[in-house]
Amino acid sequence: MSASDPLLDVICIGRSSVDLYGKQVGGRLEDMSSFNKYIGGSPTNISIGCARLGLKSALVTRVGNEAMGRFISETLSREGVDTSFVITDPERLTALVLLGIRSENQFPLIFYRENCADMALCKEDMDAGFIASARAVLVTGTHFSTRQVAEASFEAIALAKKAKRKVAFDIDYRPNLWALGGHDDGESRFAESARVSSHLREILPHCDLIVGTEEEWKIAGGNTDTISAIKSARQVTDAVIVCKRGAQGCIVFDGDVTGWQDGISTPVREIEVFNVLGAGDGFMSGFLSGWLRGEPLSECARYANICGALAVSRHGCAPAYPSQRELRHMIETGSRHFALRKDAKLEQIHHATTRRKRYDSLAAFAFDHRKQFLEIAEKHGRDAEAVGRFKQIALEAVASMEEGNLGILVDDSLGRDALHAASEHDIWIGRPIEQSGIFPLALEEGPDLGSRLAEWPANHCVKVLAPLRLDDSEQIIRHHEETLMRLADACRNTGHEFLLEIINGRQDGKPADPEQILALLERLYEIGIYPDWWKLEPVNDAAFWQKAGTITRMHDPDIQGIIVLGKAMASEHLYDVFEAARSEETVRGFAIGRTIFNTPAEEWCAGGIDDGAAKQMMADNFRALIAAWHRAGGT
Repeated sequence: MSASDPLLDVICIGRSSVDLYGKQVGGRLEDMSSFNKYIGGSPTNISIGCARLGLKSALVTRVGNEAMGRFISETLSREGVDTSFVITDPERLTALVLLGIRSENQFPLIFYRENCADMALCKEDMDAGFIASARAVLVTGTHFSTRQVAEASFEAIALAKKAKRKVAFDIDYRPNLWALGGHDDGESRFAESARVSSHLREILPHCDLIVGTEEEWKIAGGNTDTISAIKSARQVTDAVIVCKRGAQGCIVFDGDVTGWQDGISTPVREIEVFNVLGAGDGFMSGFLSGWLRGEPLSECARYANICGALAVSRHGCAPAYPSQRELRHMIETGSRHFALRKDAKLEQIHHATTRRKRYDSLAAFAFDHRKQFLEIAEKHGRDAEAVGRFKQIALEAVASMEEGNLGILVDDSLGRDALHAASEHDIWIGRPIEQSGIFPLALEEGPDLGSRLAEWPANHCVKVLAPLRLDDSEQIIRHHEETLMRLADACRNTGHEFLLEIINGRQDGKPADPEQILALLERLYEIGIYPDWWKLEPVNDAAFWQKAGTITRMHDPDIQGIIVLGKAMASEHLYDVFEAARSEETVRGFAIGRTIFNTPAEEWCAGGIDDGAAKQMMADNFRALIAAWHRAGGT
């Protein structure tokens, strides 16, 4: 790549909002009682859709200086979108949208965009060097609806043309956002307007790619007959023209337009339409993924149709868009399901390749123990309140460290204050759901797991310690499997990551059996349980870890990883386990507790050391384990 080659593939410009999506389907917005929070706004959605498909995308917009603005910026960063020009507006609030799914054809929608942050985007926000750093800029219809944002969008076009970059235009027509109709008309997709048609016609000559629905082409072409409108547009632009036709797929025109027969189309199949909102942005992402790579227009249309189909199959807009691996799976394998969201294999790929965060390594301090902490406290005449204070000190020890990819495991009973404070730090948070010291496995939450997990913050990973053996009674095995299946399903439905810790060794004298652990991995995958993380006992055998890695890669190549538990093992023995475990690339780290906290907890509860000394001892112990892990990996 030469110094003048673009660093980015596409810069998306304009609308950015937070979508509050009604969770109840099939009713009025008035009757929806709870909402999921997603990122929204056409160019924002497209920037994420492109990033998931492997393009280097960026967004130019404005967000408010508040939690919703930070949510947008943080989500974009997690998705890999360049946020260099996501500007924090000090005066205006981030836009909000309330949405619902009533039927295949009805989707109640209310825009809260009065003097919102993204509509304050101005000409001065467009940076010539940044625009020139991309192969293309994408502009959308809403950001031509007022004088100020129109000036900003035209400036972006001018800068792109000066740098000899491409311009893509998503017509993105929402009559409500052009002051056509009242607040209750957010659902409307078309209203005739000579003013809007005239305004849009000024944009068309500057574009290399223009995408719109039939209704959007009618407004852009100023004619209520779609093909006549496209013919009219062709008179002023040489752009590639794409007309989205819903269940019929799309038609692409790369030359003269005399009728539909002049266009390029690709076959589509009938699927369930669960949610049409945001489907066009997924479509645009798919088309751009081919177009910016110079692929044939028929392939671009194919990608776009698949991305749009996946979008209409799921709840939400940007969260529904596929990854590149998911798109390739659909191209190569397809799906036999009418309702694509019910294809378990496809949904697993989607979940695994679009996680909130990918961890290449994880070092976690586990102080989610309850029974053990109470035993230490009671021995020294301390109570549960003291345990809670000690767990806050443990969190402070982790927060004081500068090492990367740190995490904690902490409970919501004795460790509630530490758990709530943990979200202020950039660390991985695991939270146990099993009752402490109970056999067979029993959960703290439930019986309606989905409703209870919906109350957990999205960044909490659900951890369950499962005492599993193949030589348990049939009744115990069935109970454990059914409990874990319910939990895995609840985690998937609420969007929480899931860590499954297998404890195979028992206090009744039955030692951990590595071959049983491997067989349990196979069995749990067989019954449809796909954890994001496995936490396995500290087996000092490289062959064991390599076999475990082979099993996970075969069933779930996109797994977050396997981590090693400590089981109160002495440090010197753990170091040997680390050497064995690091032979397998799927083993990404450890989650260890008593090796770190046992001595500090005993001494602190006995009054032998103060908070500062306990914090330092735990930090030192944790650092020693991290250093040993790195040494074992040759780093």
